[in-house]
Amino acid sequence: MNKFTSVEEAFEWWLANIYQTLPADTKEGRYRNAWRDYTFKKGISQKRMKEILSDFGDIDEKTVITFKLR
Repeated sequence: MNKFTSVEEAFEWWLANIYQTLPADTKEGRYRNAWRDYTFKKGISQKRMKEILSDFGDIDEKTVITFKLR
């Protein structure tokens, strides 16, 4: 299990560790487009990142908000 502080961080890990190992025919289409959009800063939504990550494993996302009174 890997833990990340953001969806972007998890997606960067996926690009470096999973995407690079995919067979060429699997990289076609949506995965290559996502890699290109993220790498060349063309814009990729967190929703699309999560959809791609969920193709390869389970995602458990939690938000923690801390408020400290002054």
